Amino acid sequence: MEKPALIETKNLVKKYPMGGLRFMALNDINLTIETGEFIGLVGPSGSGKTTLLNIMGALDNPTEGCAVVVGKDTRELKHKDSARLRNEHIGFIFQTFNLLPVYNVFENVELPLLLLGMNTSDRKRAVFQALEWVGLADRVKSRPSQLSGGECQRVAVARAMVKRPKIVLADEPTANLDAANSYNILEMMVKLNQELASTFIFATHDEKVIKYLGRVITLTDGKVIEDITKTDQRN
Repeated sequence: MEKPALIETKNLVKKYPMGGLRFMALNDINLTIETGEFIGLVGPSGSGKTTLLNIMGALDNPTEGCAVVVGKDTRELKHKDSARLRNEHIGFIFQTFNLLPVYNVFENVELPLLLLGMNTSDRKRAVFQALEWVGLADRVKSRPSQLSGGECQRVAVARAMVKRPKIVLADEPTANLDAANSYNILEMMVKLNQELASTFIFATHDEKVIKYLGRVITLTDGKVIEDITKTDQRN
């Protein structure tokens, strides 16, 4: 029996009210995404890439069509079921880091595991491992205000990866970083993708990110106009 896709969108449409009209943010999106891919949703601002990322992350629902994520049709999920899907299977990385300023590095990374109800000893082990992945095991007691932008984004990556999610959704994760930090973060995410087989999906228009992608899905005006799988994700 053929294994189902990790994510599948079928005739997906998203419309938003705008005045007396409805703005078409996504128009008939049909995509299949498999385990272990390193993908970018690429396009200019307003092309629909963040809207699509949000639907894949069960943060929003389509107006028409459907998104099936880890075997779940997101339209059929109640609020608590959507939250459970995100908690168990999806890690999020944002351009603004979204770290809690009153928490130290350890506490920020630990938060997803608290939501999962993991016991103390397993949480501690998982947090230190995630911080070792991003090279910040020596900064566990630092608060975000004591870190550089690159370090904050590394903490955000650790927080997304600490539960070893099936899916990592990254919305413009290099937007607030200089080139050196961007490349360091991207190299780290490629390594985690290869070692953990988590599927990474970026919403981006950053050429530095696009260079690393194994598959580039280009959106314009809410439609997929190109879907290219590269033979070497670094070329």
